[in-house]
Amino acid sequence: MSELNTIALKILEKGKGILAADESTGTMTKRLEDVNVPSTPDNRLLFRETLFSASCMSECIGGVILYDETIKQESSKKDKIPKLILEMGSLPGIKVDTGAKILAGSTNEKITEGLDGLRERLKEYYKLGAKFTKWRGVYNISENYPSKLSIQSNAHALARYSALVQENNMVPIVEPEVLMDGEHSAKDCFEKTSEVIKKCFEELILHKVDLKGIILKPNMILAGNKSKDKISNKEVAELTLKCLKNSVPTEVPGIAFLSGGQSEIESTENLNLISKINDTNFIISYSYGRALQQSALKFWSKDIRNIEGTQKVFNHRAKMNTLAAQGNWSKDLEI
Repeated sequence: MSELNTIALKILEKGKGILAADESTGTMTKRLEDVNVPSTPDNRLLFRETLFSASCMSECIGGVILYDETIKQESSKKDKIPKLILEMGSLPGIKVDTGAKILAGSTNEKITEGLDGLRERLKEYYKLGAKFTKWRGVYNISENYPSKLSIQSNAHALARYSALVQENNMVPIVEPEVLMDGEHSAKDCFEKTSEVIKKCFEELILHKVDLKGIILKPNMILAGNKSKDKISNKEVAELTLKCLKNSVPTEVPGIAFLSGGQSEIESTENLNLISKINDTNFIISYSYGRALQQSALKFWSKDIRNIEGTQKVFNHRAKMNTLAAQGNWSKDLEI
C-alpha cells in the first residue's frame, strides 16, 4: 500500500468525511455578512477554530480543506491551525486553485486557474502540514454546454494539478463539479457528468497519476434547480451510483460527494441512499461546505462567543453525515 493510498483511506475511514472550510476571503465575507457578523480575519478564524476544535472532529471528520489565509493562522492557544486539526484526529488539507475564470474560446464557461507557480506553493503547503489538496473544475449544463473545450481543458488542468500534488507527497482531491444551476433534466446531468468524469480519468492516466492515491469529489446526479423534471431521492441514488460504476476506475479508493447547493437534510438523505445501495469497492463519503456549516454558522452568529452551543450544532450535522456515509441515517435522528 502506497503512502498516498494510506492517507486517502485514513481520511475516509469508518464513515468519516471531509469538512470543506476552504471558502475564499470573498466568499467567507459574504457568508458572514449574510448573518450580520463583520468579516475580519479574527472572526473568520474564530468560527473556523470553533468547528475545528469540536468533538466530532475525531469521530466524523477525516480531513479539513483549508484556505491559504487559514493554514497560516494560529489558534487561540497559539498553535498553527494544521497542528490543531491533527491533534483533533483529522488531517489538514488545502485548496490550491486560484478560482474559475472565463474560458477563452467559450465565454459562457469557466476554466480553473492556478497552475502557474503551483509546484512551489505545494512545497510551502506541505511544510505547513498539508496532507492533501483540492482543485475544483466547474461545468455548466445547457443545450450547448459543457462544450468539448470546457470538458477537455478542465480535465487537463485537474490532471496536471494532480500529478504535481502527488510529486509533493500529498493526495489530490479531484473535483469536477457539474453545476445544478439550470433547467436540465437528471438524464442530462447523468450524461454530462459521465462524460466529464471519463475525460478526467483519461487525462489523469495520461499524466501518470496514481489513481489509488486520489479522492474523487463529484456532484450527485440531480435535475437542475430550475427543472420541472424532478426525480425522487431513490432515483438520485440509483443514477449517481450507475454513473460512478460506468465512469470511475476501480483503483480509486474513495468518492466524497460535494453537496452542490442541496440543503443540509437533502444532501444527507441522498448520501445515505447512495451508501445503502453501494455495491462497489469505492468508499462512499462526503466533502461538504455549507451542508455541514450552515446551521452552525446561523447559531454562532447570534453570539459568536457561544463556542459550546455552536459546536453542538456542528457535531450533530457531522454525525448525521457520517451515519449517512455508512447507510445508517434516518430522518428520525434529526433534531
